[in-house]
Amino acid sequence: MYTAPPPPYSYVSQPPPFPVVRLRGLPFDCTETDVAEFFHGLDIVDVLFVHKNSKFTGEAFCVLGYPLQVDFALQKNRQNMGRRYVEVFRSKRQEYYKAIANEVADARGGSPRRNAPRAKSSDEAKESAEHTGILRLRGLPFSAGKDDIMEFFKDFVLSEDAVHIVLNSEGRPSGEAFVEFTNAEDSKAAMSKDRMTLGSRYIELFPSFSEEMEEAISRGR
Repeated sequence: MYTAPPPPYSYVSQPPPFPVVRLRGLPFDCTETDVAEFFHGLDIVDVLFVHKNSKFTGEAFCVLGYPLQVDFALQKNRQNMGRRYVEVFRSKRQEYYKAIANEVADARGGSPRRNAPRAKSSDEAKESAEHTGILRLRGLPFSAGKDDIMEFFKDFVLSEDAVHIVLNSEGRPSGEAFVEFTNAEDSKAAMSKDRMTLGSRYIELFPSFSEEMEEAISRGR
């Protein structure tokens, strides 16, 4: 009698491991594009840079498309990115999610007493900025598409033509985008989504204007 082989992972007793690695020793001007090139050939789902007191620590978490790709990523351990050799370690889902929580806390001021004035002045600047109906988004997941951004702003009527994902000089997503709302009232109301998460990343929103948007879009052409 033929017995089917067991599946690679038993979903009842043990789910597949979360495909994430931790990187250490990254250049301080490192971008998501640099990480994607470092892991060339692997599917990059997300890159989370680790900050402490708003300063980049040289560490990051990289989520891959499949558990099997972790082993390929580990083969890049101690290889160079620019002039720096980068260490690559296995990581866990819990470590990645904890890092996300720390990033959100750090961005919101971390220690309330020490950083509150700076955070407050930043928020006040956003509140007092004139709205033209355009918002700039920063911190988008590497893999975010127009449909993800439209879902993020699902309370507002948006067409695909109103969403502009900014590309870098190599034609890859830069982590920024611009969204054109129907009017200034909508863009002001949409600021309520500032620092909310899209996927695993918290998204910063800034009032913008057509000249800034056109310049950013043209840079990626």
